[in-house]
Amino acid sequence: MLLAGLPGAGKSTLLDRLYGMSGAELWPVPDGNARVIDSRQARNRWARRLGPLPPRAHIPFVYVTHVWRIARMLMGGHAVVAHTRGTWPHLLYGFAWLARRTGTTLHLVLLDVPPGTARAGQVSRGRVLTTTTFRRHVRRWDRLMAKARRGAVPPADTVTILDRAAADRLTAIRFGRCEPVQPGHR
Repeated sequence: MLLAGLPGAGKSTLLDRLYGMSGAELWPVPDGNARVIDSRQARNRWARRLGPLPPRAHIPFVYVTHVWRIARMLMGGHAVVAHTRGTWPHLLYGFAWLARRTGTTLHLVLLDVPPGTARAGQVSRGRVLTTTTFRRHVRRWDRLMAKARRGAVPPADTVTILDRAAADRLTAIRFGRCEPVQPGHR
């Protein structure tokens, strides 16, 4: 399952709440057979080694490590809950291909918040994208959301769109056999 959204939308915050993470983790967090993977884990892992370099120089190391960890866990037979931007279509197609190759499915959860909310999230965490970069993400996100609303996100087996209120009500993401939902429960 990939949790996608604009930078600053609240993906890491949601994973922290659902899986009890602190944000200081260096490695994927086990949850039964699943592994919870947030890009902060790779960022934290590289921080000591790349500390003196400007933060922008860390980005390639962080994202290659993050993508590699997701791929490694999938190839190792683990269910994965991973944070991703969702604004890089080639990654969605790549993960879908890998999921099929390993005999699993790709479920996409899109955390759809307005750009102003995502920008405020960037400010609150202290990592603000340049205006040009953020606009590029917004354009790509808008295209992805238009496809999702038409049911046309080809690499995903299922697509769930959550606004901030729905994300705040989410209490768990489970893997395995589906259990019937009791009336009044989510």
